[in-house]
Amino acid sequence: MSSRFVRSSKYRHVFGTAAKKELIFDGIKPSKSAWDSNKVTANTKYIGVIWDAGGGGAFCVLNQNKPGKLGPNLPLIVGHSADVLDIDFNPFNESLIASASEDGYAKIWQIPEGGLTANVSTPVQSLSGHKRKVGTVNFSPVANNVLATSSTDFSVKIWDIEAGDAKIDVSGHSDIIQSLAWNYDGTLIATAAKDRKVRSIDPRSNNIVAEVEAHAGVKGMRVLWLGKSNRLFTTGFSKTSERQYSIWEPRNFSKALTTVNIDTASGIIMPFYDNDTQVLFLAGKGDGNIRYYELVDEDPYLYFLSEFKSSTPQRGMGAIPKLGVDVSTCEIAKLLKLGATSVEPISFQVPRKSDIFQDDLYPDTFGTEPALSASEWFSGKTATPKLVSLAPGFVAPSKPAAEFKPVVKEEEGPKNETELRAEYEKLKKRVAYLEAEIVKKDAKIKELGGN
Repeated sequence: MSSRFVRSSKYRHVFGTAAKKELIFDGIKPSKSAWDSNKVTANTKYIGVIWDAGGGGAFCVLNQNKPGKLGPNLPLIVGHSADVLDIDFNPFNESLIASASEDGYAKIWQIPEGGLTANVSTPVQSLSGHKRKVGTVNFSPVANNVLATSSTDFSVKIWDIEAGDAKIDVSGHSDIIQSLAWNYDGTLIATAAKDRKVRSIDPRSNNIVAEVEAHAGVKGMRVLWLGKSNRLFTTGFSKTSERQYSIWEPRNFSKALTTVNIDTASGIIMPFYDNDTQVLFLAGKGDGNIRYYELVDEDPYLYFLSEFKSSTPQRGMGAIPKLGVDVSTCEIAKLLKLGATSVEPISFQVPRKSDIFQDDLYPDTFGTEPALSASEWFSGKTATPKLVSLAPGFVAPSKPAAEFKPVVKEEEGPKNETELRAEYEKLKKRVAYLEAEIVKKDAKIKELGGN
């Protein structure tokens, strides 16, 4: 008589449930940009979605407490002159959101208390310094008002958004950066680039700690850190165009700890990792499915748990922070599925009979208080994130808009003939680049049958 060993795990029976119709945000017009981003992000109050806007770039900010059919005159943030490519909420101030655009700027926006009531076109801070389109924006998980941006000029800049300065300019990339992520304590960043290389970088020393060719396929890659383990997780494609993931130990980047082929679908995999539960979610663009796995310390490193299946494909995906889950239903994660015209919350729950707070499912999690100020982080200080309990009774402190006091700089013109000539050459190159982009867009419009 044979017996089959079943691995013990409290997350083995996690199941995903799509929201009821009345809890779906309908009437969404997601961006049609070919740039690879998640297109949707969230904090515990708001949901941001990159919008399909003509004649410039825009995104919407939705109040999570007001789902349903959106009106035709939905207020938008409209201050970019070209497509918005990425957005990210400040984890320590829920009224601040950053955006990146093809126009070469990253901008910081203030959300009025209660949400948008009219279009907003003036940012509270404009971050100028990249020479080409800005593709990613990522706030530090530990330091207040510290933002990382990456651009198709092959550079990464680390900004103090209150001062409006790029304090660090990370060099060493030789191709377009497709993905960027901070590690658990904000001491390192990782990038995935079009040259198929993943790099672990210490930004404050401007040092590439390690790099490796992660996936042999030419399609896009993603990278993230696996929480406190300080290992890297990448998604990409094999030479034969199979979707795959790999786990890396940055101290020995010569070979992946594991590489697994997932399937032969063509959509880029969007990964989301929850350090509290060590559960990893993989959502493919163009799929209707979300696979989820549990991370362990030894081979095979990831155990497949289950799969949420849907007949409608996702154009993007976002995750609500842990402070936004419903502990009364044993919800361990909530993802936001961006469809053709909707944002649909998907709840992942652990079945439990008791209605008592399940402390084994909810270890202390990221709070809303920064561990460091921007000046402390840039001076070299290190700290782990400040954690809070999700036990009933916890209320996140409110962050009033007055706490963000940006230094708005007046641009100074050239002071002499040499600076004037340098500025002229810089603007000439910028005009040439923008003219080339217009030619590309005109060709694309003709190809699609436009006038």
